[in-house]
Amino acid sequence: MPEILTIDQLRPTPGSNKKFKRLGRGQGSGKGKTAGRGHKGQKARGTGKVSPWMEGGQTPLHRRLPKFGFKNFTKKVYAVVNLDTLEEKFESNDVVTPEVLLEKGIIKKIYDGVKILARGEITKPLVVKAHKFSEKAKEKIEKVGGKIEVI
Repeated sequence: MPEILTIDQLRPTPGSNKKFKRLGRGQGSGKGKTAGRGHKGQKARGTGKVSPWMEGGQTPLHRRLPKFGFKNFTKKVYAVVNLDTLEEKFESNDVVTPEVLLEKGIIKKIYDGVKILARGEITKPLVVKAHKFSEKAKEKIEKVGGKIEVI
């Protein structure tokens, strides 16, 4: 049988009610005069806040560290498709365009264009329309009777 809880057994969770320290209420309180702030200095003042990156007279960390990095704003990013992917996903004489590749889920996004690379072999003649081709990919597609169109 469960024990019945009565009002005299109620206790606050340990550590939940902390006693508030009354600052600046005379020397007898133990926190009088300077109220625990010490004598003078920035942190003894009214809004004596010090920013987290403040390091006194020392050169701050953000100035000690070297500058680094470079973002090339003219860089082109291509969605890459290999010949072995075209081989397994398309039938003979299909027209392969970036929109079709996107539709079939072969690429997630077109970015600045689609580039066809030569990994794998191709046996079916396809009409491939893309923004860029590697030299080997061009050779392989044309060798099996396919066509290439640069968009």
